[in-house]
Amino acid sequence: MTKDYFDEIRERMAQEELVQKRTDAQGNRWRKVYFGGGSHFRNWLEQCRELGEVEIEEIDPTGFKCYEQDGEKVYRIWIKVKHKASEEKSK
Repeated sequence: MTKDYFDEIRERMAQEELVQKRTDAQGNRWRKVYFGGGSHFRNWLEQCRELGEVEIEEIDPTGFKCYEQDGEKVYRIWIKVKHKASEEKSK
């Protein structure tokens, strides 16, 4: 494997690390708690569902050679961020 191969993977992972938070069209805030695929994804998803409301986002695997080569899907798991006011009401 070449230096360019590893440089491309490092660059793509660095880009993914920048994706940590998002806000949806309704103004709900979400925090990324997982990135990956396969059996690890399924395990993380089950655990995250126990913590609260989750959303799953399938992403383009381009640049993640192991996913590209295997034709495996790649996902982000987002967990909804609760607003402090709603947290206080639930106490």
